Amino acid sequence: MYYVYILKCVDKKFYIGCTNNLKDRLKHHQRGEIIATKYRRPTNLNCYFAFHNKYLAYNFEKYLKTGSGRAFLKKHFL
Repeated sequence: MYYVYILKCVDKKFYIGCTNNLKDRLKHHQRGEIIATKYRRPTNLNCYFAFHNKYLAYNFEKYLKTGSGRAFLKKHFL
């Protein structure tokens, strides 16, 4: 499985990422091993989406990082 996940950081902004091991990736974020969230800890998992296909997951992550993708998230999930 591949996961697109959304973290809410301490600065009240969101981080969008993609991984094939969600539990392990969240541990890395909490330990400060991910540069993008290292100084924005603590982070909380807001939601995630699961995919069987790697390319669908990465394309969905890419979409969520666009203006229309962020509007979609704000309307439906955040």
